[in-house]
Amino acid sequence: MCPISVPSEVEKKVLDQVYSKKKQWTVQQVIDQLLDDMCGGPKFETTCDIITVGSPDNVVTGVATTFMATFDVIKEAVSQGKNFIITHEPTWFTGIDKIDWCQNDSVYIAKRKYLEEYGITVWRLHDHMHMGSQTDYIYEGLLQELGWKQYLQPDEKFPWIYEIPETTLGELASFFKDKLEMSTIQIIGNESMKVRRVGILVGGGSLGFGVEEMPMEVMERNKLDLMVVGDITEWTICAYINDAYQMGMNRGMLTLGHERSEEAGMKYLAVWMQERFTDFPIQFIDAKEPFQYL
Repeated sequence: MCPISVPSEVEKKVLDQVYSKKKQWTVQQVIDQLLDDMCGGPKFETTCDIITVGSPDNVVTGVATTFMATFDVIKEAVSQGKNFIITHEPTWFTGIDKIDWCQNDSVYIAKRKYLEEYGITVWRLHDHMHMGSQTDYIYEGLLQELGWKQYLQPDEKFPWIYEIPETTLGELASFFKDKLEMSTIQIIGNESMKVRRVGILVGGGSLGFGVEEMPMEVMERNKLDLMVVGDITEWTICAYINDAYQMGMNRGMLTLGHERSEEAGMKYLAVWMQERFTDFPIQFIDAKEPFQYL
């Protein structure tokens, strides 16, 4: 057995000096610096990027980044001693974290009580995450996870179109399952179909941003073989690609779901923050896919 190394008095003094030099950050100071580094400051007069529970004046003991502040994520942050959670999606079950409807709701009350008991502040980082000065940080994380950055077509306005080495739909399904730790994946199309040109619309982007026909237009305009999507509406892009497949066209679709398609962005955010904030620990906590499959 290796002997336990106990720091000497000199080493203790050095450690104390290092620790004493660490700056104390409040939640608001972290938010301000983060938005400045990502976007050159706040970009929106109206935004869902708000503190949903806790205080901007709390001193940060540690940061957890995640796709969603689920109860399991919150418990893990508490166990790690982190009191500031940066979440991409809502904490209170509606798109803009409305809480007027749930003041007497048992789930809301229990979750909020736990957050307040442990002094956790939760801040949503959604709009600015997608609208960074240099990149969409959600896509940036996904591309790093997939290793696809070199396949992004540079002449496109948005990071939606990729040209990859030729493969098949079945092989790509296995690739995404492995990279994003998915036990199952939905597809439309022939597993043996050849795939080279791929579109990726993460999260709710595949719903069209209020324009239902947008995903189909993107696929046709860019002559895509495959569309990789987050959310789906079964009568839009699903029906379109299914009809194409049934008519013998070389088109297919992979459905990742909202969470799996965007979680990697928040994993990337933790690494990005670690390079800029050194006075407190920062760690990604995976919210995990919300479904169980029987």
